[in-house]
Amino acid sequence: MIQHQKIYIIFLNYNGWADTIECLESVLRIDYPNYQVIVVDNNSPNNSMDYIKAWAEGRLDVWVNPNNPLRKLSFPPVQKTIPYVFYTREEAEKGGNPEIEKQFNNPLIFIQTGYNGGFAFGNNVAIKYALAKKDVDYVLLLNNDTVVEKDFLNKLVEVSQADKKIGITGCKIYYYDNSSKIWFNGGKFNEWTGRSVHIQKEIDKEVSECNFITGCCMLIKREVLEKIGLLDESYFMYVEDLDYCYSVIKSGYKLIVAHNSNIWHKVGASGEGEISEFSAYWYYRNSIKFRLNNLKNLRKIFSITFILNMRIFVILKLKIKKKSHLIRKLLSGTVDGFIK
Repeated sequence: MIQHQKIYIIFLNYNGWADTIECLESVLRIDYPNYQVIVVDNNSPNNSMDYIKAWAEGRLDVWVNPNNPLRKLSFPPVQKTIPYVFYTREEAEKGGNPEIEKQFNNPLIFIQTGYNGGFAFGNNVAIKYALAKKDVDYVLLLNNDTVVEKDFLNKLVEVSQADKKIGITGCKIYYYDNSSKIWFNGGKFNEWTGRSVHIQKEIDKEVSECNFITGCCMLIKREVLEKIGLLDESYFMYVEDLDYCYSVIKSGYKLIVAHNSNIWHKVGASGEGEISEFSAYWYYRNSIKFRLNNLKNLRKIFSITFILNMRIFVILKLKIKKKSHLIRKLLSGTVDGFIK
Protein backbone atom coordinates (compact mmCIF):
# COMPACT_ATOMS: atom_id res chain seq x y z
CA MET A 1 0.00 0.00 0.00
CA ILE A 2 1.32 3.43 -0.92
CA GLN A 3 2.68 5.65 1.84
CA HIS A 4 1.88 9.30 1.23
CA GLN A 5 5.32 10.67 2.00
CA LYS A 6 6.00 14.40 1.74
CA ILE A 7 6.94 15.62 -1.74
CA TYR A 8 8.23 19.06 -2.70
CA ILE A 9 7.19 19.85 -6.28
CA ILE A 10 9.52 22.36 -7.94
CA PHE A 11 8.78 24.50 -11.00
CA LEU A 12 11.44 26.75 -12.49
CA ASN A 13 10.10 29.83 -14.27
CA TYR A 14 11.89 32.17 -16.65
CA ASN A 15 9.57 34.49 -18.58
CA GLY A 16 7.01 31.68 -18.80
CA TRP A 17 4.46 32.86 -16.26
CA ALA A 18 1.43 31.82 -18.37
CA ASP A 19 2.82 28.29 -18.75
CA THR A 20 3.63 28.17 -15.04
CA ILE A 21 0.08 29.17 -14.11
CA GLU A 22 -1.40 26.55 -16.41
CA CYS A 23 0.89 23.95 -14.86
CA LEU A 24 -0.11 25.06 -11.37
CA GLU A 25 -3.78 24.75 -12.29
CA SER A 26 -3.25 21.09 -13.17
CA VAL A 27 -0.92 20.24 -10.28
CA LEU A 28 -3.24 21.72 -7.65
CA ARG A 29 -5.91 19.21 -8.75
CA ILE A 30 -3.86 16.05 -8.21
CA ASP A 31 -5.16 13.43 -5.83
CA TYR A 32 -1.88 12.97 -3.93
CA PRO A 33 -2.54 14.38 -0.45
CA ASN A 34 0.91 15.34 0.87
CA TYR A 35 2.89 17.80 -1.22
CA GLN A 36 4.27 21.33 -1.22
CA VAL A 37 4.57 23.44 -4.38
CA ILE A 38 7.61 25.66 -4.94
CA VAL A 39 7.81 28.13 -7.84
CA VAL A 40 11.28 29.52 -8.48
CA ASP A 41 11.78 32.51 -10.74
CA ASN A 42 15.23 33.19 -12.21
CA ASN A 43 14.86 36.97 -12.32
CA SER A 44 12.53 37.05 -15.34
CA PRO A 45 12.65 40.47 -17.04
CA ASN A 46 8.92 40.27 -17.89
CA ASN A 47 7.74 40.52 -14.24
CA SER A 48 6.68 36.86 -14.22
CA MET A 49 6.48 36.63 -10.45
CA ASP A 50 4.04 39.55 -10.28
CA TYR A 51 1.73 37.77 -12.72
CA ILE A 52 1.97 34.50 -10.78
CA LYS A 53 1.18 36.32 -7.52
CA ALA A 54 -1.78 38.01 -9.18
CA TRP A 55 -3.09 34.63 -10.30
CA ALA A 56 -2.77 33.21 -6.78
CA GLU A 57 -4.66 36.22 -5.44
CA GLY A 58 -7.48 35.66 -7.94
CA ARG A 59 -6.69 38.76 -10.03
CA LEU A 60 -5.57 36.90 -13.17
CA ASP A 61 -7.02 33.92 -15.07
CA VAL A 62 -5.08 32.29 -17.90
CA TRP A 63 -6.69 28.86 -17.67
CA VAL A 64 -8.29 29.44 -21.05
CA ASN A 65 -6.06 27.56 -23.51
CA PRO A 66 -8.43 25.51 -25.71
CA ASN A 67 -5.55 23.18 -26.66
CA ASN A 68 -4.91 22.04 -23.10
CA PRO A 69 -5.12 18.21 -23.12
CA LEU A 70 -6.88 18.25 -19.75
CA ARG A 71 -9.79 20.25 -21.14
CA LYS A 72 -11.41 16.98 -22.16
CA LEU A 73 -11.53 16.06 -18.47
CA SER A 74 -13.65 19.17 -17.75
CA PHE A 75 -11.72 20.36 -14.71
CA PRO A 76 -12.87 23.74 -13.35
CA PRO A 77 -10.25 26.37 -12.44
CA VAL A 78 -8.68 26.05 -9.00
CA GLN A 79 -10.51 28.13 -6.42
CA LYS A 80 -8.77 31.36 -5.51
CA THR A 81 -7.38 32.98 -3.32
CA ILE A 82 -4.40 30.65 -2.79
CA PRO A 83 -2.12 31.53 0.14
CA TYR A 84 1.56 31.91 -0.64
CA VAL A 85 4.82 32.88 1.05
CA PHE A 86 7.46 34.78 -0.90
CA TYR A 87 11.20 34.35 -0.29
CA THR A 88 14.43 35.69 -1.69
CA ARG A 89 17.10 33.18 -2.65
CA GLU A 90 18.98 33.76 0.60
CA GLU A 91 15.85 33.28 2.72
CA ALA A 92 14.83 30.13 0.84
CA GLU A 93 18.21 28.41 1.07
CA LYS A 94 18.04 28.75 4.86
CA GLY A 95 14.69 26.96 4.92
CA GLY A 96 12.42 29.99 4.85
CA ASN A 97 10.36 31.09 7.84
CA PRO A 98 8.47 28.14 9.38
CA GLU A 99 6.48 30.41 11.70
CA ILE A 100 5.03 32.39 8.81
CA GLU A 101 4.28 29.20 6.87
CA LYS A 102 2.38 27.77 9.85
CA GLN A 103 -0.09 30.63 9.58
CA PHE A 104 -1.39 29.16 6.33
CA ASN A 105 -2.69 25.76 5.26
CA ASN A 106 0.03 24.43 2.95
CA PRO A 107 0.87 27.69 1.16
CA LEU A 108 2.56 27.94 -2.21
CA ILE A 109 6.22 28.85 -1.86
CA PHE A 110 7.44 31.52 -4.28
CA ILE A 111 11.19 32.15 -4.56
CA GLN A 112 12.90 34.95 -6.46
CA THR A 113 16.54 34.04 -7.06
CA GLY A 114 17.44 37.50 -8.37
CA TYR A 115 19.69 35.96 -11.02
CA ASN A 116 19.34 33.81 -14.13
CA GLY A 117 21.84 31.09 -13.34
CA GLY A 118 20.17 28.45 -15.49
CA PHE A 119 18.11 25.31 -14.96
CA ALA A 120 20.29 23.60 -12.35
CA PHE A 121 20.87 26.83 -10.40
CA GLY A 122 17.18 27.65 -10.04
CA ASN A 123 16.18 24.12 -9.13
CA ASN A 124 19.05 23.86 -6.65
CA VAL A 125 17.79 26.90 -4.76
CA ALA A 126 14.44 25.17 -4.28
CA ILE A 127 16.07 21.83 -3.45
CA LYS A 128 18.12 23.53 -0.72
CA TYR A 129 14.89 24.96 0.68
CA ALA A 130 13.27 21.50 0.63
CA LEU A 131 16.26 19.73 2.20
CA ALA A 132 16.25 22.26 5.03
CA LYS A 133 12.80 20.92 5.97
CA LYS A 134 12.65 17.91 8.28
CA ASP A 135 9.61 16.48 6.52
CA VAL A 136 10.88 16.12 2.93
CA ASP A 137 10.94 12.57 1.52
CA TYR A 138 11.03 13.34 -2.21
CA VAL A 139 11.74 16.22 -4.55
CA LEU A 140 9.88 16.33 -7.85
CA LEU A 141 11.43 18.41 -10.61
CA LEU A 142 8.68 19.32 -13.06
CA ASN A 143 8.96 21.58 -16.08
CA ASN A 144 6.73 24.61 -15.81
CA ASP A 145 5.51 24.06 -19.39
CA THR A 146 3.70 20.82 -18.56
CA VAL A 147 0.24 19.81 -17.44
CA VAL A 148 -0.35 16.66 -15.43
CA GLU A 149 -2.95 13.96 -15.02
CA LYS A 150 -4.72 13.86 -11.69
CA ASP A 151 -3.17 10.58 -10.52
CA PHE A 152 0.30 10.98 -12.04
CA LEU A 153 2.07 11.54 -8.72
CA ASN A 154 0.36 8.67 -6.90
CA LYS A 155 1.60 6.35 -9.63
CA LEU A 156 5.14 7.74 -9.49
CA VAL A 157 5.33 7.33 -5.73
CA GLU A 158 3.88 3.83 -5.80
CA VAL A 159 6.60 2.72 -8.21
CA SER A 160 9.37 4.49 -6.30
CA GLN A 161 8.38 2.91 -3.01
CA ALA A 162 8.42 -0.60 -4.48
CA ASP A 163 12.23 -0.83 -4.41
CA LYS A 164 14.74 0.87 -2.10
CA LYS A 165 17.31 0.90 -4.89
CA ILE A 166 15.18 3.17 -7.10
CA GLY A 167 16.77 6.61 -7.04
CA ILE A 168 14.78 8.47 -9.70
CA THR A 169 11.35 7.73 -11.13
CA GLY A 170 10.06 9.24 -14.35
CA CYS A 171 6.75 9.18 -16.20
CA LYS A 172 5.35 8.95 -19.73
CA ILE A 173 5.34 12.36 -21.38
CA TYR A 174 3.16 13.30 -24.33
CA TYR A 175 3.42 16.31 -26.64
CA TYR A 176 1.08 19.05 -25.43
CA ASP A 177 0.09 20.07 -28.96
CA ASN A 178 -0.38 16.47 -30.10
CA SER A 179 -1.75 14.89 -26.96
CA SER A 180 -1.65 11.26 -28.11
CA LYS A 181 1.95 11.39 -29.39
CA ILE A 182 4.68 10.28 -26.97
CA TRP A 183 7.68 12.54 -26.40
CA PHE A 184 9.33 10.43 -23.67
CA ASN A 185 8.63 6.97 -22.30
CA GLY A 186 12.08 6.10 -21.01
CA GLY A 187 15.59 6.93 -22.14
CA LYS A 188 18.63 5.10 -23.47
CA PHE A 189 22.17 6.34 -22.94
CA ASN A 190 25.10 4.79 -24.83
CA GLU A 191 28.50 5.27 -23.17
CA TRP A 192 30.38 4.59 -26.43
CA THR A 193 28.62 7.29 -28.44
CA GLY A 194 27.74 9.51 -25.49
CA ARG A 195 24.22 9.90 -26.88
CA SER A 196 20.94 9.68 -25.02
CA VAL A 197 17.69 9.09 -26.88
CA HIS A 198 14.03 9.11 -25.92
CA ILE A 199 11.88 6.03 -26.25
CA GLN A 200 8.82 7.37 -28.08
CA LYS A 201 6.54 4.36 -28.24
CA GLU A 202 4.15 2.51 -25.98
CA ILE A 203 5.68 -0.12 -23.72
CA ASP A 204 3.59 -3.09 -22.66
CA LYS A 205 4.66 -2.90 -19.00
CA GLU A 206 3.66 -0.85 -16.00
CA VAL A 207 7.30 -0.06 -15.22
CA SER A 208 10.70 -0.54 -16.82
CA GLU A 209 14.29 0.28 -15.94
CA CYS A 210 16.31 2.68 -18.07
CA ASN A 211 19.55 4.66 -17.81
CA PHE A 212 18.27 8.16 -18.58
CA ILE A 213 15.26 10.14 -17.35
CA THR A 214 14.54 13.62 -18.65
CA GLY A 215 14.65 16.52 -16.20
CA CYS A 216 11.19 17.45 -17.46
CA CYS A 217 9.82 15.18 -14.72
CA MET A 218 12.08 13.57 -12.10
CA LEU A 219 10.93 12.18 -8.75
CA ILE A 220 14.12 12.03 -6.66
CA LYS A 221 14.44 10.43 -3.23
CA ARG A 222 15.87 12.56 -0.48
CA GLU A 223 18.63 10.06 0.28
CA VAL A 224 19.82 10.36 -3.32
CA LEU A 225 20.13 14.14 -3.05
CA GLU A 226 21.93 13.80 0.28
CA LYS A 227 24.35 11.20 -1.06
CA ILE A 228 25.04 12.56 -4.55
CA GLY A 229 24.39 16.25 -4.06
CA LEU A 230 22.73 18.86 -6.25
CA LEU A 231 22.57 19.37 -10.00
CA ASP A 232 25.73 20.63 -11.72
CA GLU A 233 25.15 24.35 -12.30
CA SER A 234 28.01 24.70 -14.77
CA TYR A 235 25.79 23.23 -17.53
CA PHE A 236 23.38 26.22 -17.32
CA MET A 237 20.85 24.56 -19.65
CA TYR A 238 20.54 21.06 -21.14
CA VAL A 239 22.39 17.80 -20.38
CA GLU A 240 22.44 18.44 -16.63
CA ASP A 241 19.70 15.83 -16.32
CA LEU A 242 21.82 13.22 -18.11
CA ASP A 243 24.78 14.18 -15.93
CA TYR A 244 22.71 13.66 -12.78
CA CYS A 245 21.21 10.37 -13.98
CA TYR A 246 24.70 9.09 -14.75
CA SER A 247 25.86 9.95 -11.23
CA VAL A 248 22.81 8.28 -9.70
CA ILE A 249 23.42 5.03 -11.59
CA LYS A 250 27.14 5.07 -10.78
CA SER A 251 26.17 5.36 -7.10
CA GLY A 252 24.23 2.09 -7.31
CA TYR A 253 20.66 3.34 -7.76
CA LYS A 254 18.12 2.42 -10.42
CA LEU A 255 16.19 4.68 -12.78
CA ILE A 256 12.60 3.57 -13.37
CA VAL A 257 9.82 4.85 -15.64
CA ALA A 258 6.18 4.48 -14.56
CA HIS A 259 4.45 4.00 -17.90
CA ASN A 260 0.98 4.61 -16.45
CA SER A 261 1.88 8.05 -15.07
CA ASN A 262 1.05 10.68 -17.69
CA ILE A 263 1.86 14.33 -18.29
CA TRP A 264 1.93 16.61 -21.38
CA HIS A 265 4.85 18.85 -22.32
CA LYS A 266 5.03 21.99 -24.46
CA VAL A 267 8.25 20.80 -26.06
CA GLY A 268 10.73 23.60 -26.61
CA ALA A 269 8.79 26.34 -24.81
CA SER A 270 11.75 27.32 -22.63
CA GLY A 271 14.09 27.45 -25.62
CA GLU A 272 11.79 29.14 -28.15
CA GLY A 273 11.23 25.96 -30.14
CA GLU A 274 12.97 22.63 -30.47
CA ILE A 275 15.91 24.18 -32.37
CA SER A 276 17.00 27.73 -31.65
CA GLU A 277 20.28 29.59 -31.35
CA PHE A 278 19.96 29.34 -27.57
CA SER A 279 19.29 25.59 -27.51
CA ALA A 280 21.87 24.88 -30.23
CA TYR A 281 24.68 26.59 -28.33
CA TRP A 282 23.99 25.03 -24.94
CA TYR A 283 23.23 21.55 -26.23
CA TYR A 284 26.36 21.35 -28.39
CA ARG A 285 28.51 22.83 -25.63
CA ASN A 286 27.20 20.59 -22.89
CA SER A 287 27.23 17.35 -24.85
CA ILE A 288 31.01 17.81 -25.18
CA LYS A 289 31.35 18.86 -21.56
CA PHE A 290 29.46 15.79 -20.33
CA ARG A 291 31.72 13.39 -22.23
CA LEU A 292 34.87 15.03 -20.92
CA ASN A 293 33.60 15.08 -17.33
CA ASN A 294 32.11 11.61 -17.08
CA LEU A 295 33.38 9.10 -19.61
CA LYS A 296 36.69 7.33 -19.19
CA ASN A 297 39.49 6.01 -21.37
CA LEU A 298 38.37 4.46 -24.69
CA ARG A 299 34.74 5.44 -24.15
CA LYS A 300 35.73 9.09 -23.85
CA ILE A 301 37.95 8.99 -26.95
CA PHE A 302 35.41 7.09 -29.04
CA SER A 303 32.43 9.23 -28.01
CA ILE A 304 34.29 12.51 -28.67
CA THR A 305 35.40 11.25 -32.09
CA PHE A 306 31.87 10.08 -32.83
CA ILE A 307 30.20 13.36 -31.94
CA LEU A 308 32.72 15.51 -33.84
CA ASN A 309 32.14 13.43 -36.96
CA MET A 310 28.39 13.69 -36.47
CA ARG A 311 28.68 17.46 -36.29
CA ILE A 312 30.25 17.59 -39.70
CA PHE A 313 27.06 16.08 -41.09
CA VAL A 314 24.93 18.45 -39.02
CA ILE A 315 26.85 21.46 -40.37
CA LEU A 316 26.36 20.27 -43.95
CA LYS A 317 22.65 19.80 -43.30
CA LEU A 318 22.31 23.26 -41.79
CA LYS A 319 24.28 24.76 -44.65
CA ILE A 320 21.86 23.24 -47.17
CA LYS A 321 18.97 24.70 -45.18
CA LYS A 322 20.80 28.08 -45.10
CA LYS A 323 20.86 28.24 -41.30
CA SER A 324 24.27 29.79 -40.88
CA HIS A 325 23.25 31.32 -37.53
CA LEU A 326 22.84 27.82 -36.10
CA ILE A 327 26.17 26.72 -37.56
CA ARG A 328 27.88 29.57 -35.71
CA LYS A 329 26.25 28.50 -32.45
CA LEU A 330 27.16 24.86 -33.05
CA LEU A 331 30.81 25.79 -33.61
CA SER A 332 31.07 28.16 -30.67
CA GLY A 333 29.28 25.69 -28.40
CA THR A 334 31.62 22.88 -29.46
CA VAL A 335 34.73 24.97 -28.78
CA ASP A 336 33.41 26.13 -25.42
CA GLY A 337 32.59 22.54 -24.48
CA PHE A 338 36.32 21.79 -24.52
CA ILE A 339 37.45 24.88 -22.62
CA LYS A 340 34.62 25.74 -20.18
